[in-house]
Amino acid sequence: MELNRIIEIAGIYADSFKGLLVKASMVFAAVAAGMILEKILSFLLSRWRNRRLSTDMKNSLRSDKWRAAFRAFLTALMLMFILPFLELSVFVSAIVRHVLHIWIICSVALLIFNMVTVVKNFILSRYQIDEKDNLEARRLYTQLGVIERILKVLIITLGIAIILLTFEKVRQVGISLLASAGILSIILGFSAQKSLTTIFAGIQIALAQPIRIDDVVIVENEWGWIEEITLTYVVVKIWDQRRLVVPITYFIDKPFQNWTRTTSEILGSVYLYADYSVPVEKIREELSKILESTPLWDRRVCVLQVTDARERTLELRALVSATSSPTAWDLRCHVREKLIEYLQRNHPESLPCLRVELEKDRKSITNVSSLEKEGQE
Repeated sequence: MELNRIIEIAGIYADSFKGLLVKASMVFAAVAAGMILEKILSFLLSRWRNRRLSTDMKNSLRSDKWRAAFRAFLTALMLMFILPFLELSVFVSAIVRHVLHIWIICSVALLIFNMVTVVKNFILSRYQIDEKDNLEARRLYTQLGVIERILKVLIITLGIAIILLTFEKVRQVGISLLASAGILSIILGFSAQKSLTTIFAGIQIALAQPIRIDDVVIVENEWGWIEEITLTYVVVKIWDQRRLVVPITYFIDKPFQNWTRTTSEILGSVYLYADYSVPVEKIREELSKILESTPLWDRRVCVLQVTDARERTLELRALVSATSSPTAWDLRCHVREKLIEYLQRNHPESLPCLRVELEKDRKSITNVSSLEKEGQE
């Protein structure tokens, strides 16, 4: 009797082990099927990408992050498909189904999250921001950068909200909150007024574009480039490698200078102070020679004018043009050095000088002159 009982118990355990082995095999097969399906679809996408797209666009689509999210999504779908065939208890089946639902929501949110970056890189791959005429590229870099951040915040928020709604108790709380949405919106509006203002300022920057990535600006008396634009702040790269972090609302509420709003071309001025004896026409000719000999000049503007006549000196202004503000700075320094060198070498008497007359010497000269006249008589 005991032997039969042992054989019966062993048979029960063998059947249980066999059932667990079958279920584990089904789970393994579902996971393998999801990974194989992802490999097949990725291979087909890569074939299409290699045939239809340029090298830059291929690189923008080549990302392991969205592929990992896509693999997780397909694996969750396969596990959801075989769940009825696993013959689990009602309680365990409900828990597993709930976990798979959360898994699918997370994988879809992660997939969309990464695809936003892929699409942005795909669009920007057609534009180069390091070119001279990069106005269109800077416009797109700015708009897509801000839009990308907004979309990612929305995706994360919606993903968390959907996951919370899968729980029964949280869903009931959400329904009760929706019933009092008017009062809640007013409370949130007052409490998050500054945050909402910042977000709307970021959206306005993306649409109206008073600034763009790589724009040359003067902010708080500092000259630099727009390096980064986020939803809350803007990073300005100062000419001496410092970084000026400015709230994004600054560019909506306060005036600032944007030297590359419509074009990167710019005029630069060089001021010289010389004696009244300076030959202006020769200085004008020398300015033309200096500009012709340097590649920094873009051949648009070459003007020398006397802009002021002071009690001791003349003010000369040389107006020159360049393709960008850094080039204009170098050109101004070059012109200033060469003009001063020209004056020192060819017209040293035209350099600023101070004339002084001594009254005592004047009287002595007058006395000497009168004595000479008397002697001659």
